[in-house]
Amino acid sequence: MSDVRAPSPHRVAVLIQDGFIPFESGIPHRIFGKARDSDGRLLYEVITCTTDGPGPVQSDSDMVVLAPHGPEALATADTVVVPKFGSYDLTSADEVLTAPLKEALGMIRPGTRIMSICTGAFALAAAGLLDGRPATTHWAHTDDFRTLFPQVKLDPDVLFVDDGDILTSAGVASGVDLCLHVVRRDHGAAVANRVARVTVVPPHRDGGQAQFIRRPAQVSGSSGISTAIAWALEHLDQPLTLEKMAVQVSMSVRTFTRRFRQETGESPGRWLQRQRIELARNLLETTDLTIDRVAARCGFNTAQSLRLHFHAALGVTPAAYRRTFHG
Repeated sequence: MSDVRAPSPHRVAVLIQDGFIPFESGIPHRIFGKARDSDGRLLYEVITCTTDGPGPVQSDSDMVVLAPHGPEALATADTVVVPKFGSYDLTSADEVLTAPLKEALGMIRPGTRIMSICTGAFALAAAGLLDGRPATTHWAHTDDFRTLFPQVKLDPDVLFVDDGDILTSAGVASGVDLCLHVVRRDHGAAVANRVARVTVVPPHRDGGQAQFIRRPAQVSGSSGISTAIAWALEHLDQPLTLEKMAVQVSMSVRTFTRRFRQETGESPGRWLQRQRIELARNLLETTDLTIDRVAARCGFNTAQSLRLHFHAALGVTPAAYRRTFHG
């Protein structure tokens, strides 16, 4: 019999430099490192490299890690992940793209998939990798990003952007969503869901397309509108008006609407619509409720109304979404 060997795992190289954030840099190891096929074989090999390595790399805290690979490892990678690192000045492209970093990024083979987490997108943009392409980064730095890289089509309102061979994510935890999205894109929902269960994170805040990207509900204890947001999330099955939401925080409708936009970045009506869609997605994924019952639970009243709004938001019908993600 011929010796049929299993394919080699997809190699993921995580590039770190001094000032890296351990949490962000560990996300690819945790998500890709847990992905296995039905026979239990690892689907990814995740390695860590640095521009000045191999050697010790100082994090943004008291942690120092020993990166076992230098920049030459990037030339062997199938996917390269660039998280945030360093305390560089985000208002200067020259500060972002240092000579060692430029040399390291130049070692990446054509066709390699490249991902960024948080302000790692600044490094990709400074290297010209995002010119003319859609991308995102941490919301707190979008103004600096636009100023430095006007040639990039920045979308500050999403958790991540998948542009084929280059993918960028927003701050910190959105890196989890991005990595799970890539696992799902590579190996399907079943593998990604197993990784999510092991990691104890939501299995698909992303879905499989850009239009499936989720933004979590914002409820902050210090927020002036947090009581109204929490109340609305508990009553999505009911008709909700601005007056009803405003009274929860003892504000006029005008003041509430202004504060809501300031604190969430969107209107109350758009926010409510998005939360109803999110609830519908969750029910379609985790329950066997009929489409009519899902519509009622989410405040859409009829299945037809749910189908119209769901398709407008995600590009698929509720039934098609359930077939893809249920279980």
